[in-house]
Amino acid sequence: LVVTFIIYGAGILEPKIPLEQVQNYWVMPVSEYLQRSGIHAGWAWLGNLGYGDMLNFLPIAFLSLLTIICYLAILPGLMRKKDTAYVVLVIIEVVVLVVAASGLLGSGGH
Repeated sequence: LVVTFIIYGAGILEPKIPLEQVQNYWVMPVSEYLQRSGIHAGWAWLGNLGYGDMLNFLPIAFLSLLTIICYLAILPGLMRKKDTAYVVLVIIEVVVLVVAASGLLGSGGH
């Protein structure tokens, strides 16, 4: 996160929204912000990773993904121990997190 912010702040990659204009966008409603900036909601940020300010989403998305990775890491051990209740809970939790992150339910601006 620090590295991607330095890339943005130092101007190594051109930002989608210039740093000196960011404060103008903070006061806008989300719909106006998206319309004026040309940014689309949901997973569209992946198409903008060439911009310094959008690159900051990458480590944040990775941090969000860590919970799923950790659940999947403990799953084999729980299965070996035949800890059925926890196996079911982990599977349900992973499914819920993946569905929520996917935007399939149409919530969260995706």
